[in-house]
Amino acid sequence: MSPGPPATLRRSRTDRMLAGVLAGIGQWLGIPPNRVRLAFLISLLLPGPQAALYLIGWLLIPDGEPPRD
Repeated sequence: MSPGPPATLRRSRTDRMLAGVLAGIGQWLGIPPNRVRLAFLISLLLPGPQAALYLIGWLLIPDGEPPRD
């Protein structure tokens, strides 16, 4: 049995492009982070607070645990 998505939402420390918000959301939802990134980029074409929500996520979502060796 494979483990499910993480119980808590955290920003990714290993798969980040900017702040790890979208990768963390993808890991939390159990979907590939690139799909979340693509959906976010497409949503930026529409009017709305997407960029502000990303910044809020950057501030409020805690950073993930450091990678273990």
